Amino acid sequence: MTIDTVLYDFGNVLVGWDPRRALVGPMSPEEVDTFFREVDFDAYNRARDAGRTIAEEAELVAREHPEHAEAFALYIDRFELSLTGPVEGSAELVDELAEAGLRLFGLTNWSAELFGAAAHAAPATTRMEDVLVSGRERLVKPDPAIFRLARDRFGLDPTATVFVDDSAENVEAASALGFCTVHFRSTSQLRDELRRLGVDVRLPGRREPGA
Repeated sequence: MTIDTVLYDFGNVLVGWDPRRALVGPMSPEEVDTFFREVDFDAYNRARDAGRTIAEEAELVAREHPEHAEAFALYIDRFELSLTGPVEGSAELVDELAEAGLRLFGLTNWSAELFGAAAHAAPATTRMEDVLVSGRERLVKPDPAIFRLARDRFGLDPTATVFVDDSAENVEAASALGFCTVHFRSTSQLRDELRRLGVDVRLPGRREPGA
């Protein structure tokens, strides 16, 4: 089957994300470590990706971890600083795939209220034909339901679609539903994997003549 579509995860595939950057400065590294550990930052972030609103989360933090309410508000206020910009080489690859006529879509675990920051941090995210944002749908990867929703909404043939994600768990879930998959580690590695799947992209590091 010829690959005609790439379904992109965004975080640390197209746009870098380092949540500590939003807090270090106003807070010491030790204070940041304590905040992340004591509020179970990953669990809170996942709930936000699953549709919990910032207001709901702020109320929960104030109730369960009042000593960290200010740090949580600071993270939300400075969220854009957590986005480190385009992942190296990603914008060029997206341009190349689009110019080759492949369909491009996004499937990202991201808060509905914070998703708007992605476009400024990594303009390649706006090259997608459409994007399914977990926080809007109240579904998160690796739930098979979100992959089925993307398949049906975008009219995808999984056997002709490459799903790219930096999470092995998400890649395994997509593969179980018949998608071609790439566990992302770098854009160069993604280029190699796409070539292996028959997508005619340039070799890593190679430029067009005269470029």
